[in-house]
Amino acid sequence: MTCLQGDIHTGIVPAARWLSLAVQAYHAPPVFVSFPMSWFLTNLVGAALLPPLNLLLAAGLGIFLWHKRPRTARILVSVAAAGIWLLSTPFVADSLLQSIEGKTADPSKLSADAIVVLSGGQHFNAVEYGGNTVSKETLERIRYAAMLYRRTGKPVLVSGGNPQGGGAEAPLMKKVLEQEYYVPVRWLEDTSDNTLENARHSHKLLAQDGISRIYLVTHASHMPRSVQAFERAGFTVVPAATAYTTRHETNLLTFIPNAAALHDSYRFMHEVIGMLWYRLKS
Repeated sequence: MTCLQGDIHTGIVPAARWLSLAVQAYHAPPVFVSFPMSWFLTNLVGAALLPPLNLLLAAGLGIFLWHKRPRTARILVSVAAAGIWLLSTPFVADSLLQSIEGKTADPSKLSADAIVVLSGGQHFNAVEYGGNTVSKETLERIRYAAMLYRRTGKPVLVSGGNPQGGGAEAPLMKKVLEQEYYVPVRWLEDTSDNTLENARHSHKLLAQDGISRIYLVTHASHMPRSVQAFERAGFTVVPAATAYTTRHETNLLTFIPNAAALHDSYRFMHEVIGMLWYRLKS
């Protein structure tokens, strides 16, 4: 009987609880978030320039021209098919990301006066957390920032605004850092909608305390563009990158297309186009 009671409490009750949460989420009214039109247009244009939509548009154009200009049509369809295949293979996607990530290094061996952590998005309406919470990308950055804080003892600034209209991301970052990692957050920058604004708004906050040399925490693939933006804003940056692209081994599956690899190729092209755009704006 004791064993049965234990099974009830460790198995059936948690399962029932999760089922109850799932039912609540299913019956909850949909939440429509109004986001800035500039953010929407920027991402719409970006989607057209990035895989897979850019390649699908090329294939669609090829099909449209199939009878009028068969040679051009075949080239477009072939390039689109080859592009999707290559960009969907882990070997190609990993190689592309590694080409912009740079070498790993221990930033704590260099001096700086503050730790700036950039948001990587949020997870909306997380039922198990009772509302919005940080995304897995943001959590990776927070975790590394917490370790860097323990190594250096430098004060922390979290930076993340409200680009999608669902609420600012910086307060969520602050909550996780303080309540789960026991790391105090001194500054909260919650008005930025992109990396350029992360840099400018963070500089305004830190300049008040005479801080211009910072540890910058973000993903390794996002670091080159972030350094570009923060140096232009007036910072001296010590890169503190996390989530480098690594691989346990290279085997046959490394050359088989999958959706995760296509997403990694998307991230690479997003960063490259972003860096080019920043240079044009400067």
